[in-house]
Formats: sequence, structure tokens, C-alpha cells
Amino acid sequence: MSNIDRRDFLKMSAGIAAGAAAGNVLAATAAPTLHLKPEKGAKLRVLRWKRFVQGDEDLWLANTKKFTQQTGIEVRVDSENWDELRPKAAVAANVGSGPDIIISTFEDAHQYPDKLVDVSDLANYLGAKYGGWYDASRAYGIDKKKWVAIPMGCAGNCLVYRESQVKAAGFSSFPKDTDGFLKLMQALHAKGTPGGFALGNATGDGNCWTHWLLWTFGGRMVDEHNKVVINSPETIKALEYAKALYPTFIPGTLSWLDPNNKKAFLDGQISVTYNGISIYYAAKTSSDPKLKAMAEDIQHTHMPIGPVGRQTELNLVFPMMIFKYSKYPNAAKEYLRFMMEKEQYEPWQQAAIGYVTQPLRAYESNPIWTVDPKHTPYRDAMKITVPNGYAGTMGTASASVMADFVVVNMVAEAATGAKTPKEAAERAEQRAKRYYKT
Repeated sequence: MSNIDRRDFLKMSAGIAAGAAAGNVLAATAAPTLHLKPEKGAKLRVLRWKRFVQGDEDLWLANTKKFTQQTGIEVRVDSENWDELRPKAAVAANVGSGPDIIISTFEDAHQYPDKLVDVSDLANYLGAKYGGWYDASRAYGIDKKKWVAIPMGCAGNCLVYRESQVKAAGFSSFPKDTDGFLKLMQALHAKGTPGGFALGNATGDGNCWTHWLLWTFGGRMVDEHNKVVINSPETIKALEYAKALYPTFIPGTLSWLDPNNKKAFLDGQISVTYNGISIYYAAKTSSDPKLKAMAEDIQHTHMPIGPVGRQTELNLVFPMMIFKYSKYPNAAKEYLRFMMEKEQYEPWQQAAIGYVTQPLRAYESNPIWTVDPKHTPYRDAMKITVPNGYAGTMGTASASVMADFVVVNMVAEAATGAKTPKEAAERAEQRAKRYYKT
């Protein structure tokens, strides 16, 4: 295959035009209703990921307090690192005990859908009220025609770069294609202002940029029937590109986890990386004059487009799951409804300066995306996201391949010369087949 199937991409991007008319649709239809009756004496425990932007945590907790004040339902919110959430959620599902709600990552809801409360009524209410769900939201939330998770949104990633250093390298604007991107990275390295991308086992940044790399050259882990097809000519081309790109990186990226590229950027060690809006947030809100000046220089854009001719970005999605062992499923639904309503959701996005991109089309109009033009590229992260496991179905196999960092390790091996591109693809194929049994 020389291109990602056009039909698949049309399916993944369907409804984008409809999103532009979301406001008109909302105005023309009656407001939907949802009648939930929380259980008497309900108390909830929520487990979510640790914040990367302080405003996110502050307003999430403030909104939770407001929910308790309005309903009398006590809510305890705990947080864990991304890498700890997935195993804890799996344990909770298997033993039948733990938090009522877990806000985890990627396709966790597809690993144990039978352990989760059907939230179709809530999802249909929110979709009808707020302009509809993006296709990726539906892919992550629905299992066999039933909603088993409410997507909170995604931690949108973009290229973060120093505009002055890009111009000093001889480029008036950031390249839109992979050929131009490689030339820019080589020029930045020659100027002593290299870039850097995570090649360690980084749940967010490592997975996201390496999947982009694979997909933009037409490679994929599996086909539509979940048959492993990673060892392909398209994958080899992607890995050859990675091998040419890697010498332009700052040393040390092989061990980078999610916080490392942010630190390197803010320390002035690198000029470009792939990250959420948290780098800009940290620089903009710093009391250090040097970082404030850096914030003025920071720009954001989407990853360049390769031979497939379309955007192929992976973003870290957050499914909000209610477990069947909960004694208070209606109270848990009511909590999620409350947190997703405009009165809470939009101010929360604003407090986090857009760190989480919305799963519902109506929230594209949140002023957070236009109050600062540097925020705007993150607005479309959920709209353009390609679901994990492409082009197959999400489930235990796709989650396991990601958790085992098969794609990240494949790219790292080929990029550094530890293996030839062919050898790296063959090893990835062998590892993936341990999880995909078809």
C-alpha cells in the first residue's frame, strides 16, 4: 500500500464541515434533557491523571466542590501519573473494587467494556446539546454500539518551536511537508540550535510523534482485519526518514520521558519539539524575564504531512469510565454530566489554557482558542486525531502494543542505527504478533 486508505480517512474526518454549523444547529433545536436520580447517601471517588498545567487541577477541584455544594454528593479526587493509571484501572476492573470513576488514557475502555457502566444516555444527551461528538470521540467511547466511556478530550500535541531560531536557520515559516521538515531540522542543528523528540518510553510525546511518523508514510501496525502489517515498504520508508532525522536531535533523547522535552526546551537546549501547550504556559506565566521573552518567541503548528497527503496525528485521549462495581452509578453519571456542561467545561479549558482539547464540536467556539493565536492550533487536536490501533479495532491488543512501546522502540532502534530499518520492522512485527492473535 502506498497510501492510507482514503475511505478510512474520510470516515475519520467526517462531520468536520458539520462542526462549523454547530452553533446554528444548537440554536434551531430544542434543548435536550437528561433525568438522572443520584442514589441517596452517594459518595464518589475519582482517580485521574496528574496535572501538567496548574490551572487544570485548580478548576477541576473547584468545579468538583461546586458539584458537592449543589448536590450534597461528596467527591474525593485523587491523581496518579499517566503510566500508573492504566495498570491501576486494569486492576480495578479485574478485582471489582476501586474508584467509582477513573479518567485514564487512550483505549482503556475497550480493554474491559463489560466492566463499565453503559453511559449511552449521558453521551447522547451531551452530543445532542453540544453539536455532536468528533469521530475520534465516538471511536474511543463506543464499544459495540454502546457508550462505555465519556471522553474528557485529549491532551493535544503540536510542534512547539522558537520562531527566531527557525528564521535564523533560513526558513521564513515552518515547513508543511516532511521533506521541508527534515531540511529545517538539519539547518537548526547546523546553527547549534537543534531540536529533540522523545525516543524513550514516553506515554504521551513518544507515542504521539512516532505514530505520526509511521502513519504519515503510509505504514500501520495492523490492517482492517487486525492482521499485523507493520513490516511493510511504507514502514521502512518511515524508519529511513527517522534515521536521517535523528542526527539533528540533541543528545539524550533515547531516554526522554514525557517531562524531558519540556525541560530541555525551557532550558534553551532545543529549538523545536512535540508537546502540549504546557511549555508555552510555563514560559508565559513564569516570573523569569528570560522565560517570558521565550514565550513571545514560541509558536505552534501541526506536524508536517508526508506521502499520504493528509494529517495523521495521534493525541492522548482521556476516557472517563464508571465501573460497574460502583454503588452510585447515577451519581457518577451526574458528576460527569456536571463537569462536561458548558458552565464548568469552558472555564476549566480556559484555566488550563487549552491543555485539553474538547471532544464535542460546540466547544470549538470557546474563546480560549482565539484569545491568543498561539492557542489556536491546539483547538483541532481531537478533530484530526487518528485513533490508536489504526486501521484495526481498539482493544486489549492495541492497548498492549502501545503499553509495550512497540512503535516507539522500533523507531528508536532504526533511528540510532541499533538495527537496520528492515530489522527494526521485523522485530516490531514479532512483538506485535504476541498480542494480535488473528
